[in-house]
Order: sequence, then C-alpha cells, then structure tokens
Amino acid sequence: MSETLNLPAEARDRVGKGASRSLRRTGRVPAVVYGNNEEPLSVHVEEKELVRQLMTGHFFNSIVEIEVDGAKVRTLPKDVAFHPVSDRPVHADFLRISADHQVHVEVPVIFVNEAGSPGLKKGGVLNIVRHELELVCAPDSIPDEIQIDVAGLDIGASIHISNVNLPAGVASAITDRDFTIATIVAPSSLKSEEGDNETPTA
Repeated sequence: MSETLNLPAEARDRVGKGASRSLRRTGRVPAVVYGNNEEPLSVHVEEKELVRQLMTGHFFNSIVEIEVDGAKVRTLPKDVAFHPVSDRPVHADFLRISADHQVHVEVPVIFVNEAGSPGLKKGGVLNIVRHELELVCAPDSIPDEIQIDVAGLDIGASIHISNVNLPAGVASAITDRDFTIATIVAPSSLKSEEGDNETPTA
C-alpha cells in the first residue's frame, strides 16, 4: 500500500491573487483543504517539500497528512497547478478523508513475466491500452501499483479488467463494461508476411 506522507503547512491569513503572489515569492505554495462536510481550510506549504513529494511518483495515490498549528488533517491530493513557463507549482488542492471514506484513485499498471509470454517471445508487441486503472477503495487500501502477469499469453490475447485480481477492498471505478487493458499483437513484419490479414483485437 502507498505510504503516508507528511506535509507541514501554515494557515493563510489572506486569500486572493495578491496574497498568493506574495507567498510564492517567499517559496511557499498556496493550497486549499476541502471536503468531508467541513469548511475549506486555506493554507500554504513549502514549495521545495511539495516538489520533493511530487517527485516520489506516487503523490496522488498517497494519503498526505497536512499538519497545521499542531493538528494533522488526513487528505488525498486532488490537483496541483503549475506555472505554464517555469513549471513551478502555484497551487494545490487536497481532499479531506476519513477512515471509512471511499476514494477514487488512478493506480499505475505494471506488467510482469514478459519472458513467459509465448506471444512476446515470437516478437509480438504488448499494446498497452491503459497505463493506469481508476479504482475505488478506502484510503488505507490504496495500492502502489497493480501487477498483471502476462505469462502464457500468445499473440491475439487480450487482458480485460475481469482478468485482473485486485487487492481485497479495491474495486474498479468502471463497472459498466469489461474494458481492455492490453493486447498482444503481431509484429508488423509478421503482419506483412500474412498479407496484413491479421485483425487487431478490440
């Protein structure tokens, strides 16, 4: 499961563009904590620490405990806006969560045992349709990644969400269809040899 991150913050006395610009000049990033039927909380965090946590690669799939005036608020990062030129973070949004809160997260897909796939051994190509899965789970059950085993899969095989063993307490946010995550397709050279009669798997 994803680790819990800690992000120190300070309450914002003033809001608005002018106040936000002043904060950014001092290396701080304005942020808002909202949700859970409570009043929004305006805070600011250290830019360097926010960037460091963003660079972990799993920031948006982690619980972030924001500490303000000695009190910790459990949140899930929802959005970070960046400056279009400098690419520095200019604002962040965090969603308050409780232990029984069900959250929607996008978790990366990792494919394993490619050496055990007959299709890939023949030169087939793993055509990844979805690099991330949208999942629903409790905050403490957010997985770091979802591993999909491709051992035994030949050319023409398709991997659907119904083929994936999700961790306990984790479900797909998309429930109206058995969507495709990846396919193993023939290499272009093999297609040419067969007169390009190969029909791609939907």
